Amino acid sequence: MNVIIGWVLLFGAVLGGFALAGGHLIVLVQPVEYIIIIGAALAAFVAGNSGKTMKATMGGFATALKGSKYKKALYMETLALLYHIFTRARKEGLMAIEEDIEDPQNSALFKEAPSVLADHHALDFITDYLRLMVSSTLDVHQIDNLMDIDIDTHHQEASLPGTNIAKIADGLPAFGIVAAVLGVVHTMESVAEPPAVLGGLIAAALVGTFLGILVSYGLVAPVAANLEHKVNDSTKYYQSIKAAMIAFMNGYPPQVAAEFGRKVLFSSDRPGFQELEEFLKKK
Repeated sequence: MNVIIGWVLLFGAVLGGFALAGGHLIVLVQPVEYIIIIGAALAAFVAGNSGKTMKATMGGFATALKGSKYKKALYMETLALLYHIFTRARKEGLMAIEEDIEDPQNSALFKEAPSVLADHHALDFITDYLRLMVSSTLDVHQIDNLMDIDIDTHHQEASLPGTNIAKIADGLPAFGIVAAVLGVVHTMESVAEPPAVLGGLIAAALVGTFLGILVSYGLVAPVAANLEHKVNDSTKYYQSIKAAMIAFMNGYPPQVAAEFGRKVLFSSDRPGFQELEEFLKKK
C-alpha cells in the first residue's frame, strides 16, 4: 500500500508542478518514447535472466504492493509457539513433540499459531530443525552452523527479485537517453520543417529522458527498496527462531529461550518483555 501511496504522491508532485508552471500534460503523451524505453528495459531483463528468475522478479512487484507480514503480532505468535513446544519437550521429553513435527497441520500446538501454519517456509524451517533435535546425532554447534547456512541461502534467494528490479531501475535512465538520442536524430533529419514542427520533435525527444529518469527513480527503484526491507525483516524473523531454538538446545528454560528470540528482533517491532510474558500466560 505504501508503494501505491508513494506513486500517487510522485505523479501529483511532478505532473502537478509541471501543470502549475504552465506546461501542457498532453505533450508528455509520447507513445513511441514509451515503447522504446519500456521495450528496451524488458528486452534486457529477458536477455539477462532465466525463466525462474523472471517469474520470481515479477512476483516481487506483487509482494512490494502488499503490506509487510513481519510485525509484532507474528513475532509474538511464533515465540509463543516455540515456547509451548519447548515446554512440552522439557516436561515430557523430545519424543513427545515428534507427532506435532510430523503433522503440524493437525497439531494442537501449531494450530495456536495460524500465521506460522500459513507460511510454509517458516513452518518447514521450524519443523526441520525440531526434527533434527529429536532424531539426529548432530550437536548444538553443528545445528547452529547449519541454521546459519540455511538462513543465508534464504536471504540470497529472497533478495533476488529486489536485486533484479534494482538493475532494471539502473538501466532505465540510459534507455531514456537512447530514446532521446533517437528523437534528436529524427529532429535533425527534419530540419527542413518549420520551427513549430521542430519544437514538437525536440519536446518529444526530451520526454524520453524525462520518462527514463522518472520511471527509474520514482517507480521502479522504490519497489526494489521496499523488497529489500521486507527481505531484511524476513531474515531477522528466521534469526529470531534460530536464537530461541539454539538457546533451548543449550539447556535454557523455555521462557529464557523465547527471550533469546525476542532480543534478536528489530526494536521497532520487538514486543516488550512484560508484553511477551503476558501473551504467553494468556496462551
